[in-house]
Amino acid sequence: MATIEKTNGCVPPTEDLPPKAGINRVTLKQRLATYRHHPVSMVLLILTLLAILVTASFVAFLIGYIVVMGVPNLSLDLFSWTYTKANGSLMPALINTLIVTACSLILAVPIGIFAAIYLVEYTGRGNKLVNIIRLTTETLSGIPSIVYGLFGYLCFVTTFHWGYSLLSGSLTLAIMILPLIIRSTEEALRAVPDSYREGSFGLGAGRLRTVFSIILPAAIPGILSGVILAIGRIVGESAALIYTAGTVPEVAGSLMDSTRPLAVHMWSLSSEGLAIGKSYATALVLLVIVVGMNGLSGFVAKKLAKG
Repeated sequence: MATIEKTNGCVPPTEDLPPKAGINRVTLKQRLATYRHHPVSMVLLILTLLAILVTASFVAFLIGYIVVMGVPNLSLDLFSWTYTKANGSLMPALINTLIVTACSLILAVPIGIFAAIYLVEYTGRGNKLVNIIRLTTETLSGIPSIVYGLFGYLCFVTTFHWGYSLLSGSLTLAIMILPLIIRSTEEALRAVPDSYREGSFGLGAGRLRTVFSIILPAAIPGILSGVILAIGRIVGESAALIYTAGTVPEVAGSLMDSTRPLAVHMWSLSSEGLAIGKSYATALVLLVIVVGMNGLSGFVAKKLAKG
C-alpha cells in the first residue's frame, strides 16, 4: 500500500497537472454536426451572418460615398466666419449646432437623470404607474423626429408666439432626447449591484445619500454614454429644427433669434441645387462629428469604468 509522506504534519502539494487543451472548446466539426441535427439553428445562423454582411456593406458604402464626394469639396472658404452665397461657409451653422446642443442638454439632462432616479430608486417594482411611464418613454423613443418638429411648431412657434428661434428648437430637441436619457440612466442605475445599496443602508446612510454618494458615481459611465448618444442625435437632427429654429445662416445673438444648425445647413445647400459639392463637404464634417461623438462615448465609458 502506498504511503503518504508528511512534512511538518502537512501533505505535500502534488505537481500541477497541465491544463487540458480545448476542454471547453467546440471545434468547427462539432458545430457543423450540431447544425446538421438542428437545421433551424443553421438557417438562423445564415440569416444572422447575412444581416451582418448587408448592414456592414451598406454602412461602408455610405461612409465611403460621403468621403469620396466630400473630401474634394473641402476648402478654407467653408470655415469662414461669415456665410455668403459664394463661400457657403458652415462655420456659423457649426457654432449654432454647439449652442443648440448645450441648451438642449441643460434642459433635458437634469430632468432625465432625476426622473430615472425616481423610477429606479424610489418606486416599488411592479408599480403600475411606473410601468405606464416606462411604456410612454419607450413609445416616445420611436416617434419620428418630424412629429416632434410639428409639435414644436404648433406649441412653441405658434401658441407661445416665440417664432422660429433658438429657444423653440432647443426645447423641441430637449423633449426629443429626454426618453433616451431616461432609458439609458435607468439601465445604468439598474446595473449597479444591490449589494452597494445594502452595504450603504447597513452603515446607516439614508436613501438620498446612498443615491448621490454610492449609486450615481457607479452609474456615471452608463449615464455619460446615454448623454453622448443624445448629443449625436442632436447634431444630426434637421427635420425638427426646420419647423422650429428656422434657416437663417447667421450665428444666433439671443435665444429668440432664428438660426441654422449644421444638419439644416446641409439640407438647405442641397435643396437649393446650386452648391451640391459644398453640401457633400458639410455632410463629411457632420459625419466626422457624429462618429467622433460615438467613439468618445465608448472611450469615456471604458475609462470611467476602469477608474
